[in-house]
Amino acid sequence: MDVTDNQDMPTLRLRVNAEDLTGSEAEHALETAAAILRDGGTVAIPTETVYGLGANALDESAVAKIFAAKERPGWDPLIVHVADEAMLSKLVTGVSDEAAALMEVFWPGPLTLLLPRSEAVADAVTAGRALVGVRMPAHAVALELIRRASVPVAAPSANRFGRTSPTTAEHVLEDLDGRIDAIVDAGATGIGVESTVVDASVSPMIVYRPGAVTLEQIRAVAGAAEMFVESSRPQDDQGRTGLPSPGVGLRHYAPRGRLVLVDVPEGLDPVVCLSREAERHPVQMVGFMRPVNAGARPAEMQASAKVYDWGEWTDAAQLARRLFAGLRELDVQGCEVILCPVPKGAGIGDAIRDRLRKAAWLES
Repeated sequence: MDVTDNQDMPTLRLRVNAEDLTGSEAEHALETAAAILRDGGTVAIPTETVYGLGANALDESAVAKIFAAKERPGWDPLIVHVADEAMLSKLVTGVSDEAAALMEVFWPGPLTLLLPRSEAVADAVTAGRALVGVRMPAHAVALELIRRASVPVAAPSANRFGRTSPTTAEHVLEDLDGRIDAIVDAGATGIGVESTVVDASVSPMIVYRPGAVTLEQIRAVAGAAEMFVESSRPQDDQGRTGLPSPGVGLRHYAPRGRLVLVDVPEGLDPVVCLSREAERHPVQMVGFMRPVNAGARPAEMQASAKVYDWGEWTDAAQLARRLFAGLRELDVQGCEVILCPVPKGAGIGDAIRDRLRKAAWLES
């Protein structure tokens, strides 16, 4: 289905209970979605990280529909999802010892590996580069759907380019209803931020995007690794060549309202820091990403501000899981400015800060 012909046709919503893939509803949904993928269509799929917009990674015209639906520039490569080693072998020409070690420990899971691509991969998937990003998702519905489709599935996040990533089917439909063929709705995602992306073909390995698999874990399993730092913002995206990895563009994950990041010095209450920052935005509709176990809700929040109860300030995994949902909720409420405290700590804390920096469009 050409996205330009689908503007007035609602996206087919297929519901699946991830804990019961043998029932008639799940069977119908998975078979329908698999047939769409085999036939060159687009399907939004749940993964353990965020919802992805999937198409057959070996079909150039199918991949083009992803870029059209998302309004995604061609210089931004995609990640391909596989269900088994046989699919992986179609996509890559080799796997380094370091990559094999990481697969052994973290697949299925939220880890994408950049590997030498085969000629079978659609050129648009890699933005013309020699490496293709591949991962095996840990979500039962995603794995079963890919198995049934019998094709590797290219699937970036299922949102308009640059916007906040979707963690529910409703988020996907906010951006893409009528622009894609179907969505498999299996409820909210579990992790909430995109996969870690690693190039294991170089030494030291390069972590291009932090995620739930941490830099420390990668080093413990496979040796030396360093975090990629993008130090300058491109002035003209139109002239850009292919990025080295998915997820490294400096403007990603952004709400419509202006996101303002609020530093929380050691020992201070993040709500107090939010309230002080709110005084600088007196005439605007302000939204707060509020940690729920911080101090009492101050008067500035009670009057006119919109508040999203983000999660336990000391629980980085919960903050990651609820991050994008919170930014979208405050957007829906019309917030012109969204104030968000910045969590500290390594591990998935690195992933939260990476997404916040890019959503606020800040250089490293």
